[in-house]
Amino acid sequence: MNESIAILGATSHIAKGLIYNFIKTGKNRLFLFARFPERVNSFLKENNLKGAVSIKGIKDFPAHKYDVIINCIGIGTPNRLKDDLLSIFRLSEDFDNLVISYLDRHPGARCINFSSGAVYGSFTEKTGRDSCRKLRVNDIRPQDYYGIAKINSEAKHRCRKNLNIVDIRIFSYFSRFIDLNAGYFLTEALKSIKEGKKLLIDPCDFIRDYLNPQDLFSLVSLIIKKKPFNGALDAYSAKPVTKFKLLDFFAREYGLEYIIDNKNRFNCPTGKKDIYCSLSRKAAGLGYKPEFSSLDTVKTESEFLL
Repeated sequence: MNESIAILGATSHIAKGLIYNFIKTGKNRLFLFARFPERVNSFLKENNLKGAVSIKGIKDFPAHKYDVIINCIGIGTPNRLKDDLLSIFRLSEDFDNLVISYLDRHPGARCINFSSGAVYGSFTEKTGRDSCRKLRVNDIRPQDYYGIAKINSEAKHRCRKNLNIVDIRIFSYFSRFIDLNAGYFLTEALKSIKEGKKLLIDPCDFIRDYLNPQDLFSLVSLIIKKKPFNGALDAYSAKPVTKFKLLDFFAREYGLEYIIDNKNRFNCPTGKKDIYCSLSRKAAGLGYKPEFSSLDTVKTESEFLL
């Protein structure tokens, strides 16, 4: 490959997995941008990662030349979303404009932008190519904000057909680099194991599609290798997993104890998601074939955390 790659939001969960895999392959020059560059340095040192890497502040981004820009910037976690709803729009807009401005000046460069399965809006069934989103325009709720921000971003990218922008929609993603205080179901389960506490859950099952960092890296690499294009892809694992299969695994392997409380409800700031995965296999047209199932990913990555 040997491309020069800029990663915006280098301290994010997804970015850390990409950085880890890019450095391990050793084929690219990386420019890592973050609001706090010292945290990127710490991450590299903690994981003994060395290579052709430049670490800079976000303000330095326009000053260099890159073949590929990977935009990982976003508010990210449920706990942060609850505390700062306005930033859902502000972050997406500000950094999206920064990247598009760069692409206007360097039309040969390519951008891979991380979007979300939240664009589909309703999660009572698996989504796919022909899925439609319903929105009560006179009753827009806080849990709609995140999906709307991502739709706005994707729409802006599609109308710039002259630019090489690919949006990868992430449904769920899990790795050893996750912040255990993020507020996800998995992080709450892991914290309960580490602290020896019982996990309080609601009785409802759900389906999640946890993408493995190596599979995501494979998809990103395929996009970089292929002829540039403008479009969106849904990311997926080899097989989704249910909540109670995850609980059975943690109970069997790590002794997790949990209590089902009919009054307890896990409130996600981006809305309730009974089935959060996609039937779209458009990415297979690039040669993408995920190696890891969702349960595989939880098993292998949890070992590093527990």
